[in-house]
Amino acid sequence: MRTTLPFSGPLRTGRAPRPVRPLAGLVVAAGLLLAPTGCGGEDGTPSASAPPSPPTPASTASTPATGAPSRTATPPPAPAPPTTARPPAAGPTAGSAFPAALAGHDLERIPTSDRIVALTFDAGANADGLPSILATLARERVAGTFFLTGDFVTDFPDQASRIVAAGHRLGNHSIDHPQFTALTAAQISAQVLGAERTMRSVTAGNPAPLFRFPYGDRDARTISAVNASGYVAVRWTVDSLGWQGRMGGTRTASFVADRVLAAATPGEIALMHVGAHPTDHSTLDADALPAIIAGLRRGGYRFVTLDALLT
Repeated sequence: MRTTLPFSGPLRTGRAPRPVRPLAGLVVAAGLLLAPTGCGGEDGTPSASAPPSPPTPASTASTPATGAPSRTATPPPAPAPPTTARPPAAGPTAGSAFPAALAGHDLERIPTSDRIVALTFDAGANADGLPSILATLARERVAGTFFLTGDFVTDFPDQASRIVAAGHRLGNHSIDHPQFTALTAAQISAQVLGAERTMRSVTAGNPAPLFRFPYGDRDARTISAVNASGYVAVRWTVDSLGWQGRMGGTRTASFVADRVLAAATPGEIALMHVGAHPTDHSTLDADALPAIIAGLRRGGYRFVTLDALLT
């Protein structure tokens, strides 16, 4: 999957809200606009889960170690192969890889000084905003990254397939959006690989190796378990908060657009959602998307998918 199109320049209704956990990732930005919030669209209250330490390298790849010099007349050992994190030999993700420097982290931005932005969309509850989102992306010739749950793909197979057919990048958002810090390593693997199997079967698309934690709920243990399943964890730079709906009439699409544009930074990962709010039925992210794209372009930004993390 290419990072750009060739011409490119929240809630499952009837479910009780579940808690949201604010956490830090690769880059922690100050201020309300960049403050970690919930996995939009799957609402709840903040959690106290402690985040892992942010990484220090600025690049997404590390240099292979060559080993200590030999004490005999024989040549020193050959350099190790490129340092990539790989999944276990068995399972649907066997053979996929991601740069080892990305392991152990929940990434908040693409490490770059280039003016690029990744527009990402979580999908787990309903698909009410998806037609508008896909139409806008097609009209503006922008590729997005869509993090789907297995349940979403099962419930909305045609809509999920349209995302892939339109040339967008898939990501993995688990089977049914549980709190990952409450799961065992085996349960985490089942959630990640099960969602991948569903996506491959229904859409013929492959989400590996991009994973987003439901609710943003993770710690060092769960990140490690996701990495062991062949996936790198990807958070966000800014949450549009469109998933919160109109908030009694105090929120509009302009609020959402302004929030994303104010957070513009090289490598920004913007979090939005494809679903409508369960009670006011608003689709603020879909409504704000044209203004978001126009505003970022005015700022000199171009659009990429999260495959930009893997290069």
